[in-house]
Amino acid sequence: MSLLAKQIETYMAGSSWIRKMFEQGMELKKTCGEENVYDFSLGNPDLPPPESVGAALHGIADNSSKPFALGYMPNAGYPEAREALAAYLSRTQDEDIQAKDLLLTCGAAGAINVFFRTVLEPRDEVVCPAPYFVEYGFYAGNFGAELVPVKSKEMTFELDIPAMEKAFTAKTRAVLVNSPNNPTGQIYNRAELEALADIMRKHMVKTGRIIYLVSDEPYRFLNYDSLELPSVFDIYKHSIIVGSFSKSLSLAGERIGYLAINPRIENAERLYNGAVMSNRILGYVNAPAVAQKILTACIHAEVDVDIYRQRRDAMAKVLDAAGIKYSLPRGAFYFFAKSPLADDVEFINLLLKENILAVPGSGFGYPGYFRLTFCVDKGVIERSGPGFRRATEKIKAQI
Repeated sequence: MSLLAKQIETYMAGSSWIRKMFEQGMELKKTCGEENVYDFSLGNPDLPPPESVGAALHGIADNSSKPFALGYMPNAGYPEAREALAAYLSRTQDEDIQAKDLLLTCGAAGAINVFFRTVLEPRDEVVCPAPYFVEYGFYAGNFGAELVPVKSKEMTFELDIPAMEKAFTAKTRAVLVNSPNNPTGQIYNRAELEALADIMRKHMVKTGRIIYLVSDEPYRFLNYDSLELPSVFDIYKHSIIVGSFSKSLSLAGERIGYLAINPRIENAERLYNGAVMSNRILGYVNAPAVAQKILTACIHAEVDVDIYRQRRDAMAKVLDAAGIKYSLPRGAFYFFAKSPLADDVEFINLLLKENILAVPGSGFGYPGYFRLTFCVDKGVIERSGPGFRRATEKIKAQI
């Protein structure tokens, strides 16, 4: 007799490589000492939140004696939080976005699940460029749908538009993109997104079915080279933006995110009301009250991007010295480097012997590469250099 649903049994058997390596790192730190382990497995922001976050928390505490200070709210979120978010998104997306177009959610993950619950039917398909954040497959599967990964171009990780078009079927309901991208750090340019929008519109005419473009943007503020980050609202009418403040405000554990619906969609109000209903019935009900109040007060603050830029450059030096090939990330805080061994898992195990924790590209649907997160202290990155060199030297010695 099985204790679990078959789907969960399957998910557990293929659970996230990211978590596996993170947990191995915790054990290594116990035996080898934390200073001797170089953990690049989990994208867990280590920078302290901006000072305004602390001030906001004190303000919330000072007002906690008032009746209903943290009471129930509309399922879409506190009106003042949504107004603040609307003003912020109007500026960062260069679009006119109003409070009625968005709702606050339990992180970007909650927003994606809310939207999928709102629009997906069993056996629908969600097309997604690979490599991709592994949880996407679970999110689609939660509602009986299937994620359809499409391999991006080697090394550059640009969208392969012809390959994506071939992946479209009568079951395609959404395309999910993540820019700046986890795990590659790639930023999709306007030409790529417009080409994607063109094939989506053609397929909509062919099938008579709406296909949504969902843009997952929790790393939008991490744009190291001041590249254009075009708004999908401007490019494709049936578009949705999801995001969070886990990285920009270093509030990962607070789970504060949002779902924004393009107001150009026909009957957008009905789609919005459906999303609010999904937010409620999935059990999220609404985003945490404290997080919403922090967001209202601090939405225009963010951590120092230059610190992450310095870490990116330090990691590039470490990889260069080890002779490891990579495409310099334009955003986010990850390198997706070429594995010196065809078997990326074998190379990860070789790094593990040097107390270096990384995640194989296989865990992101793109074998032959590996991911490193650089949201760790710059000193940790620099001290890992000899270990990377030893690992690659062992490979050369075997050839």
